[in-house]
Amino acid sequence: MSLKIRQISISNLKNVGKQRASILIDNGFSSIYDLLYFLPYKHIDRSTNLSIEAIKQYLRRGYEGELTIVAKAEKKEILRVYGGKSYLKVFFSDSTGAIECIWFNSVKIFDKIFIEGKYYALSGRPVITKYGNLQMAHPDFDKIEDNDNEAFLNTGKIIPFYSLPNEMRKNKLGDFSFRALIKEAIDKYLEYIEDPFDENFLHKNNLISLKDAIKNIHFPENYDCLKKSKFRLKFDEIFFYHLAINFRKSHFREKNKAPILTVKTSLIKNFVNSLPFKLTADQLKTLNEIKEDLASSKPMNRLLQGDVGSGKTIVALIASLFAVDNGYQAAVLAPTEILAMQHYKNFEKYLSNFNVEVILAIGGSKTKNKINIIESIRSKSPLIVVGTHALLEEFIEFKNLGLAIIDEQHRFGVEQRAKLAKKGLSPHTLLMTATPIPRTLTMTLYGDVDVSKISQMPAGRKGVKTVLRGERSLPKIYKYIDEKAKEGIQSYVVYPLVEESDKLELKAAVSYYENLKENDLSQVKVGLLHGKMKWNEKEDIMKKFAAKEFDVLIATTVIEVGIDIPDANIMLINDAHRFGLSQLHQLRGRVGRGDKQGLCILVSKDEYITANDNNLFELDDEYLLRIEKRKNIIRLKAMLKYNDGFKLSEIDMRLRGPGNILGIEQSGLPKFKLVDLTIDEDVISLSKKIVEEIIAEDPLLTKERYYPLKSILIELYKDKIELSSVA
Repeated sequence: MSLKIRQISISNLKNVGKQRASILIDNGFSSIYDLLYFLPYKHIDRSTNLSIEAIKQYLRRGYEGELTIVAKAEKKEILRVYGGKSYLKVFFSDSTGAIECIWFNSVKIFDKIFIEGKYYALSGRPVITKYGNLQMAHPDFDKIEDNDNEAFLNTGKIIPFYSLPNEMRKNKLGDFSFRALIKEAIDKYLEYIEDPFDENFLHKNNLISLKDAIKNIHFPENYDCLKKSKFRLKFDEIFFYHLAINFRKSHFREKNKAPILTVKTSLIKNFVNSLPFKLTADQLKTLNEIKEDLASSKPMNRLLQGDVGSGKTIVALIASLFAVDNGYQAAVLAPTEILAMQHYKNFEKYLSNFNVEVILAIGGSKTKNKINIIESIRSKSPLIVVGTHALLEEFIEFKNLGLAIIDEQHRFGVEQRAKLAKKGLSPHTLLMTATPIPRTLTMTLYGDVDVSKISQMPAGRKGVKTVLRGERSLPKIYKYIDEKAKEGIQSYVVYPLVEESDKLELKAAVSYYENLKENDLSQVKVGLLHGKMKWNEKEDIMKKFAAKEFDVLIATTVIEVGIDIPDANIMLINDAHRFGLSQLHQLRGRVGRGDKQGLCILVSKDEYITANDNNLFELDDEYLLRIEKRKNIIRLKAMLKYNDGFKLSEIDMRLRGPGNILGIEQSGLPKFKLVDLTIDEDVISLSKKIVEEIIAEDPLLTKERYYPLKSILIELYKDKIELSSVA
């Protein structure tokens, strides 16, 4: 991570003239730094040289990988195939047998390279032809007796492979030439690399030096060296990312002061005692963490993760009462109007015996009501405001906002915080999500946020039974739903929309609803809910469903979050293979919310149901994960096996990657070159721990020993995180 080698031009290398330098610069290789930090995308072990006879034995036992031999070129010939295209065939031998190698491209060049009587190291994927000959097509090679190739850059050891631009390859800067450039850069300029960490730090954390890491990531002496070099470079990559976001966090807290919210009266105690249930241990632990944060003038920035139905809403309400108890306002921001309405109703219900004012601010309000709401927010305190993200618009003025709770928000919260700051506000912030986030993703995406987690379910919940059925079972399932409706049990039927166009989606949903209403579910009362409805239409449908005016609600994934109807206890999800695991788990969480066990019926293609694979949960099997059909099977079987949303989120991230699980492309997560959020928990945990220790000791990195870290931090993130102005 040296800044010095950024200043050394690529043209300083012996084999880089003006033309080659121009090509390299055009493709992003301006300095030695660019070259050394262009890391291989894979390595292949060519360190074991086998005899030709030994290779034959390997192949007869079914081996299909790459192998290396050292053999003498006996003869060569240029042959022609049908259509006039020529190819080169070179015959090699050792003391145990013969092998033929063929090149279909650059025939004239390779014809000059291979000299009869000379020895070559050859690496490739050998096969036995139908004529019984041993053959390799386009093997990599080194000319053994050529002094320029004594380093054995292409065979004889663990070889790096680079994802080179086509333009470079067309200009004779392919794998061979690029490895030679890397080798020269390492030989001449490795000493210029400055390690930001001293020997004591490296020894304490079992890290190799940066010089050794760079050298061994390109030309590893063995696999142990390669493993250690990858770990060190991964550490640096995630370390400076964690340092950046924690530095931003500490700077924000030093710069901004939030109101100190402590227990002033018996309001919170009386409220908790009035609840018709006992808070779980996880809820109490989370509330204690929030209480400690609110008692400080440093703005709280906490993420509350709660599995489906774990009771986050009541925690949010109690947190709001801390603001009210101190004469401040609390704002609860929900992603949809239907969820905002539900939060508002829950708050009003629980606060019915307390003198606490709650108002609802959503877009569908009448003009007169809007004016009254805006005036209340501007002038009333204490107050709890429940609304959508429209509360952050410029025309909304809070009198004295003490706490902002942002529900179902998958971003950092930085954007919301910035909007509030522009209003001259630095409230405490509580982010909430019902989408369980894998541990590695939490540590990275929410690296500057304190995290609380609620896993326990409220007492009395009997959970949800999940079953998997094929499409041919749908008539029986509809009959079952019909029978249960007569017992007073309501059902959701989820219809997955194909993303083509709004009009087509809506037409398909309505068509599906009308078909069921007239046929399979003609004996029950059926309602329809979809995302294209206005909020008040959705609210009207949900009111009717809650009042049992409908036995069955046919819906799109608009019901995924926040809908709470205790008597709706059956969830049918059509084409379940189309959904991600987190989404399936969210939908399943809509049932089993009362004192009866819920039932979630996953319906998918019959071929997925009958698939029988004992390795479905061996997620290290890359071949398995590359096959979309198998991914579908894994998701469905995982739903049967696990009810833990956090476990399912780990599997989901392994299947889909971190970029898809939460829509992270829009959330500020960088594209790491080496760190893999699905498997690198060890290096992520180590980095996070060390960064937190450094920031706790020196929040703004003002001590001399941290100057190198701060310099690199600014260099790496000056365009992404506002560091320059606070450095």
